[in-house]
Amino acid sequence: MSDETSAGVHFPADDQGRRSTTTTTKGVLADSVRGVDAALAERIDGAREWRKDYVDLVHAVTAASAGSADRAARIATDGLASMRRRMVLVDADGGEVGLDEARLSMPAGAAPFGTESVRGTAEPVTELRVPLGGRELAGAELRGQLGAWVDAGVVEPSFAEAVGEVIDHPEWLALPGHRALLVGAGAEMGPLETLLSWGADVLAIDLPRSRAWRYKKGMATRGAGTLTFPVDESGDSGADVVHQPGQVLEWIRRVRGDQPLAVGMHAYADSGVHVRVSAAMDLLMSELTADDAQTALAWLATPTDAFVVPAEVVAAARERWDRRGVALKGVQAPARALGRGAFFAPAYRDAADGQVGIADVLVPQQGPNYAIAKRLQRWRGVAAEGSGQRVSFNVAPATWTRSVTKNPVLGAAYGGAHHFGVEVFQPETVRPLMAALLVRDLVREAPSRAHPEELFSEAAAHGGLWRAGYEPKTALGVAAVAGLPGSLGRRLRRG
Repeated sequence: MSDETSAGVHFPADDQGRRSTTTTTKGVLADSVRGVDAALAERIDGAREWRKDYVDLVHAVTAASAGSADRAARIATDGLASMRRRMVLVDADGGEVGLDEARLSMPAGAAPFGTESVRGTAEPVTELRVPLGGRELAGAELRGQLGAWVDAGVVEPSFAEAVGEVIDHPEWLALPGHRALLVGAGAEMGPLETLLSWGADVLAIDLPRSRAWRYKKGMATRGAGTLTFPVDESGDSGADVVHQPGQVLEWIRRVRGDQPLAVGMHAYADSGVHVRVSAAMDLLMSELTADDAQTALAWLATPTDAFVVPAEVVAAARERWDRRGVALKGVQAPARALGRGAFFAPAYRDAADGQVGIADVLVPQQGPNYAIAKRLQRWRGVAAEGSGQRVSFNVAPATWTRSVTKNPVLGAAYGGAHHFGVEVFQPETVRPLMAALLVRDLVREAPSRAHPEELFSEAAAHGGLWRAGYEPKTALGVAAVAGLPGSLGRRLRRG
């Protein structure tokens, strides 16, 4: 059975049986704004070159969301509803139903997952430690580094304050009062290893790949927490939320225990599968929230997206533009003229003084499926927090992950990013920092927000992309050229 006809969450089939990602993703984005900006919805519907046009259109949807808290909430609600109407759940016999009418249950004849656990053998780490440059920073030294990142414009002041709270409260590290459920548990940016080192109790869902699960089990043994995971009837560890959502839900309900779950969505997939896994997770999160209203939801936001940012960030970027120096101005002026304004454009050109801006860091090479998948996750976060649910959704910095280094254009751009005030982090530095934000979000009092988009701008670690003087897209090509030698070297070393 091919993936196109297998059971699970899919794009809808047309009259010829083809499952178009473009028709669905474009329709979902248009539907999200149809109730607040009919003209923008019409622009999206009429887009002829979706792989090219989506960048400006996602930016426009973000700008529409900035208009008011009510508009942001409406866009999130309508976008999720459209996804549920359009995406389908296919059963083992090939029948399909829209996700808005689907009810997850054990398929007839399917065997329930078994359960295995691995208990750590180490003592819990009882302070926040962050690897950086071959050393581990903690306490006053870590606070000093946080301050240096703030001064460099690499992270927001609220990020340093949030991490500082965790330094002050090491008792938060083991996630008291919660049990973590990590989907896509092996994600390079995920918190699995860090939470286990802190002594947390973790349920893990990831694809059944034996080598990866051997690594995770070894990690759990070396840690201080407990790792619990599903096992199929043949003894293979892991599960697939896209193709086995009913079985996964049944397993979670059986093993979740009495403590509230903190459900972390860290799964990544290429192309349209990323949309499908985001849709499947939306179903699972809805079911688990209906089971227990205390269920918390967690994601990491990619820095390569469009965000509503505060007025002070806009002002800081404009100050950097003004301070860029005579030499750079001399080089950039002819480049801007030759490129008809496509190179070295000032950031936040459309933002009025004293107003919020749109940090547009969408990378065309990542494609519309990636952008819409991340948008679905953001809409779920906004909708969940708006209904009173606890949500953790933090912007992580540009990081040297495998998905970046295998993309030659993005890898080269990251390699040259330091020329424009952008810092690209190592994964081992990012993981404990973002895990610290997660535990803080779960144990602190729920914040009161003036606008739903503050869910993403608060405590953001954007690596400098938001405060750069240039609109990132207009410097990307130059950064890629500058970073190309290093990128080629990294690819040769890997090869």
